[in-house]
Amino acid sequence: MTRSPSAVIYAADRQPAERTPVAALVIFDCDGVLIDSEVIFGRVLGECLIAAGFPTTIDEAMVLGIGKNRQTLTAEIETRFARPLPDRFFERMRTRVDIAFERDLLPIPGIETLLAKLPGLRCVASNSHLERVRHALAVTGLLPLFDPHVFSASQVERGKPAPDLFLFAARQLDAPAEHCLVVEDSITGVEAAIAAGMPVVGFCGGSHCPAGHGDQLIAAGCPHVFARVPDLAAFLFGNACG
Repeated sequence: MTRSPSAVIYAADRQPAERTPVAALVIFDCDGVLIDSEVIFGRVLGECLIAAGFPTTIDEAMVLGIGKNRQTLTAEIETRFARPLPDRFFERMRTRVDIAFERDLLPIPGIETLLAKLPGLRCVASNSHLERVRHALAVTGLLPLFDPHVFSASQVERGKPAPDLFLFAARQLDAPAEHCLVVEDSITGVEAAIAAGMPVVGFCGGSHCPAGHGDQLIAAGCPHVFARVPDLAAFLFGNACG
């Protein structure tokens, strides 16, 4: 996978990003925004699918897994390959992901500094299982910057792209949807934020993001996309209440 260029990407006219209303709550996706995990997850997903006899590649699995929860990933795999996943596929895969995270997982460069300086309320809302999200944040040292406000699709009826998770997170912190600001790296997440009636900005600085990923987020309805944490930080500091 090719990293996106280290630059700020704006909406279609590429003019400087306009400020959104002050955010009472900043909601961060986890994988690809806080932690550089999508490449690790995609690699393990590909290895597990290949071992189970699915005709795919690591690169294809990398794209397949981005932004999905267990339910939507299962549906995508079984539709694409016209066969069911083996029993306990995700349980076995989760063990391998945990081992790989312990060995290889790192935070997105600069995100810890951003979080330490960000005023106001913040939380995590991830499509991954809650225990895996908390484990990943703990491995990278980011958990204390959010705990206990870490939320997962496993806590709601429908994960992203449905709005349920973002609305659930906002309710836990008593923040109106229109006063939240979501930071996402996936089309699925952008769609969920829009469905929830929440302003959303994109981040395409993870190592899984190919060239053109920022334009895809914009096409999905994300008005501003940032490829570097310092540029994302500058935007957030102007949109979070102190």
